[in-house]
Amino acid sequence: MIRKEELVLTNEWDKTFPKSEKVDHSKVAFVNRYGITLAADMYVPKNAAGKLPAIAICGPFGAVKEQCSGLYAQTMAERGFLTIAFDPSFTGESGGNVRYMASPDINTEDFMAAVDFLSLNEKVDPDRIGIIGICGWGGMALNTAALDTRIKATVASTMYDMTRVNAKGYFDSEDSEEARYQKRAAMCAQRLEDLKAGEYKLGGGVVDPLPEDAPFFVKDYYDYYKTGRGYHARSLNSNGGWNVIGCESFVNQPILQYSNEIRSAVLVMHGDAAHSCYFGKDAYADMVKDSKYAGNKELLIIPGASHTDLYDGGGKDAIPFDKLELFFSEYLK
Repeated sequence: MIRKEELVLTNEWDKTFPKSEKVDHSKVAFVNRYGITLAADMYVPKNAAGKLPAIAICGPFGAVKEQCSGLYAQTMAERGFLTIAFDPSFTGESGGNVRYMASPDINTEDFMAAVDFLSLNEKVDPDRIGIIGICGWGGMALNTAALDTRIKATVASTMYDMTRVNAKGYFDSEDSEEARYQKRAAMCAQRLEDLKAGEYKLGGGVVDPLPEDAPFFVKDYYDYYKTGRGYHARSLNSNGGWNVIGCESFVNQPILQYSNEIRSAVLVMHGDAAHSCYFGKDAYADMVKDSKYAGNKELLIIPGASHTDLYDGGGKDAIPFDKLELFFSEYLK
């Protein structure tokens, strides 16, 4: 029998964005196929009638649903979609032990479990379900779209390919057998240190205080996660970060292997000022290369937008919500 874990869910509004009066909000929970119970915020358009198109949303990597995935969810609900923003396994209000671990497989399953939940919800049309992945969950969303044939439309926003960055480093600067060997050896050593210590060592969230000579992308993250703009007490990036060995399996497991077999619609969107833009551009190119299904794929480059501008708009309305509404309206009809 499938049983839910007992989760401790916060009832008061504790998001990094204001509550909309145009939608109804509630807390929900569902179980993935590994038996981990996931916590989510559900947003439903007020006075909605009939079966609705629905969207499951997650990310960024190391964030929680009270941050930008919730903003995306609430805004898309204002535009007529039933939405959920969920915390992945081992993080936020979701279940799973030990905490602060990540897995290409389990986190892809988290998205599929969200689709399960939406498919069986009485308010949802199961033939009109989409997903949005932000930052590291943009890559997870593409992997899920390649696996889950129920998904009709996918958006990858300001995406990271977490397997690529773990295996090759930022900008592929550590793409060598020797560099990967050293990473593997360090994590294997850390495993034993953790077991001897009886706890897993945290890798640290976004650096604080911010060094004066920090690269732009570190300043970009600091401005979101470490200030009133996006800080949240349960966010890994705002606080202690993932376990040092939390992403160990990513080094050997490319998640975008079969992206050019995705038949459903995909929109990849990235700011041209984002340090991560190469992930989106390359993922799109690989997705349409030699693909029979390239006709419903699109790459949207947003001028002047940094990586975190697509988290919350960056104070300049950088998130193209009108475009998202048109995209999902077309492919979830």
